[in-house]
Amino acid sequence: MPELHEHVERIYAEVARRNPGEDEFHQAVFEVLHSLSPVVSKHPEYVDSAVIRRLCEPERQIIFRVPWVDDDGNVQINRGFRVEFNSALGPFKGGLRFHPSVNLGIVKFLGFEQIFKNSLTGMPIGGGKGGSDFDPKGRSESEVMRFCQSFMTELYRHLGEYTDVPAGDIGVGTREIGYLFGQYKRITNRYESGTLTGKGLTWGGSQVRTEATGYGTVYFLNEMLRAGRQSFEGKQVVVSGSGNVAIYAIQKIHQLGGTVVACSDSGGYVRDQTGIDVELLKEVKEARRGRVSDYAILRGDEATFVEHGRVWEVPCDIAVPCATQNELDEDDALRLAKSGCRIVVEGANMPCTPKAVKVFSESGVLFAPGKAVNAGGVATSALEMQQNASRDSWTFQETEVRLAEIMSRIHERCLTTADQYDRPGDYVSGANIAGFIQVADAMLALGVI
Repeated sequence: MPELHEHVERIYAEVARRNPGEDEFHQAVFEVLHSLSPVVSKHPEYVDSAVIRRLCEPERQIIFRVPWVDDDGNVQINRGFRVEFNSALGPFKGGLRFHPSVNLGIVKFLGFEQIFKNSLTGMPIGGGKGGSDFDPKGRSESEVMRFCQSFMTELYRHLGEYTDVPAGDIGVGTREIGYLFGQYKRITNRYESGTLTGKGLTWGGSQVRTEATGYGTVYFLNEMLRAGRQSFEGKQVVVSGSGNVAIYAIQKIHQLGGTVVACSDSGGYVRDQTGIDVELLKEVKEARRGRVSDYAILRGDEATFVEHGRVWEVPCDIAVPCATQNELDEDDALRLAKSGCRIVVEGANMPCTPKAVKVFSESGVLFAPGKAVNAGGVATSALEMQQNASRDSWTFQETEVRLAEIMSRIHERCLTTADQYDRPGDYVSGANIAGFIQVADAMLALGVI
């Protein structure tokens, strides 16, 4: 046991040395490797074949220039990324993020997480991620279109329904996917609708894809409550963010009987003790592209906006971080635990810092990681790929039933695997180990590639 633990530690040290300055990637790798000591104890073949070391190195990293012309006629230059991390289970699958914070380390962290998330779905998809430091906020429709066309002019050569299938992420919605797919179609002269997911419903998209990550997060949370013989009834919930994931998580929580009393954006948070008005929030964020401060103004006396406030200041039974990585730190976790929060689930990718997760563990707060909780988005993307391949279209109800079944299976896999490796109730270990074993076994079956 000790030497195997040291083996895992050596792999992490090697990852940190070979990828300097990529803190988020280091954090993601450490979180997974920390769970694997009992696995390598039972399965020395993973050590002998260097499967863990191979898993930590992307199969391919693509970085490219994205030149485009703004509305004033000036040439702008951004940087594009696609990290094709692991294809042992199927074609690379993962979103594209357009945000100023995007760099190689961020994309690698997201791609590494995606390997295990996709594995947990049970769907035949590998892990990858991509994006650009382009910021669509404040840009005109024409500027966004020209950027997307330039981005795809380089990326298209690396994509394909049996090779690499991107989707949307932060800053990339149906509009951007449309511009990207239009350019892919123009360049290739092929209508390969399975090459991109998150498409519009009129041209190959899937029902529930817009809602999938938020809905899936809540379905997983509901399974956690049921496992503890509880329900959403009477529960007060705080959700960070107010984008796609947050909006539809709020909607589903309300449908299941809970009350979301606060949500946020980068400017602060809004508190609405009677429950966030989802339709008003959608109008503000989707139709007007406004801020939660606008929600508070339109909502009137029911709502209070706290500028630059931390949404975790609001007392709650359940916390659902749905914004971005490392948004919930140790102080936030201590505040939540002291105020009576009993469950935290990650709707975003790695939104809780390691110190925050430690606080939850020591305080008896039930915690589940994003790679399990928010897998509903990519699962529904895989369902979209199925429909594209068969030239079929499913109803909203059919697709939502499948999504709920997938999230229930992921929850069951996490708990069962945690029990098998003597870590009962540990969703982090269960998710990491279950996701790892399926990918590792596939890599062993395929040989050293």
